[in-house]
Amino acid sequence: MKPDCPFQRLLKAHLMTVTNENCNLRIDKFLSDFLNISRHKVQSAIAQEWVSVNGQPIKSNYKVQPKDAIIAHIPTATEAATLTPEAIPLDIVYEDDHLLVVHKPAQMVIHPDTTHQTGTLAHALLHRYKNLPLKDDMPTRPGLVHRIDKDTSGLLVVAKTAESLANLSRQFYNHTVKRMYYTLVWGNPENGCGTIDLNIGKSRRHHQKMVAFPDPEQGKRAVTHYQVIKPLHQVALVACRLETGRTHQIRVHMQQIGHPVFGDAQYGGDVIVKGQRYTSYKAFIHNCFKLMPYQALHAAVLGFNHPVTGAPLSFEAALPENFVKLIEKWEKYNTARMDHVAQDKTFDQTSLPLFQ
Repeated sequence: MKPDCPFQRLLKAHLMTVTNENCNLRIDKFLSDFLNISRHKVQSAIAQEWVSVNGQPIKSNYKVQPKDAIIAHIPTATEAATLTPEAIPLDIVYEDDHLLVVHKPAQMVIHPDTTHQTGTLAHALLHRYKNLPLKDDMPTRPGLVHRIDKDTSGLLVVAKTAESLANLSRQFYNHTVKRMYYTLVWGNPENGCGTIDLNIGKSRRHHQKMVAFPDPEQGKRAVTHYQVIKPLHQVALVACRLETGRTHQIRVHMQQIGHPVFGDAQYGGDVIVKGQRYTSYKAFIHNCFKLMPYQALHAAVLGFNHPVTGAPLSFEAALPENFVKLIEKWEKYNTARMDHVAQDKTFDQTSLPLFQ
């Protein structure tokens, strides 16, 4: 099927075959997950009969079946946005002819949006590399396979060739990429470890926020495995391993179980959640927020198979300096609180176990 569209050059064709794992999903949800685009965009394409299954147009509520051959023509950006390369330093952890792994600092935006038009990782990549492949044919996303939030620090993989971009994107889609984060959360999660399996989707009230849905027909499935690494009385250092990678996943999931990420203004972590409201405690928390004025979340481990050789690759990124100092501050506060002499010990992150 070829769409009857005067702007056919702006449509990108996607061909895919349904596996047993994905059978009986609504096709709009299947394509939204598979192509990492909005469900609304998929439904619009279906309404225009730009999506076919086994050569026939279908409706959005069609349930995909094993071996279904799907062709989806999805509109790309109608205008080619241009970026001006910027000489922004990059902390490159690994690089070869096919990819690079970058350690992104907190407060750096991945690519331009309505409020950040300069200073992004995309601008920095364009300054260093001239021919990066474009994610979803979007000029604002050169080589970008995945994203992490602006105020989250840590590791990202960037593709240098179209082959690598396609292969790495498929690894993320199949949930075979290893991702482990460290986060400081309010309180101490029950039992010290667990799994959160709740769908995540956009909030109907607040466009910039995500929410957890118990209904499997709403949002996208999101699974987070967590383990307490270091209890610190009113807070805890927690390792989170992602089975899926949804927008704001850890932040939404930890808020949902009553342990919002420390300092997270969007999901309730920037106020006192645990502890008495004594003046001295309020002052201590204020100083903690001043030390780290955004969510305490760090993408520490990233592992995947090399897109060309197939060799397993794994990378680790040390906690940022202010994150380390934040943990040290809580250690000293708790030591003093227990009527012991506060020790000027340094938090040793090299002793942190890696959550498997």
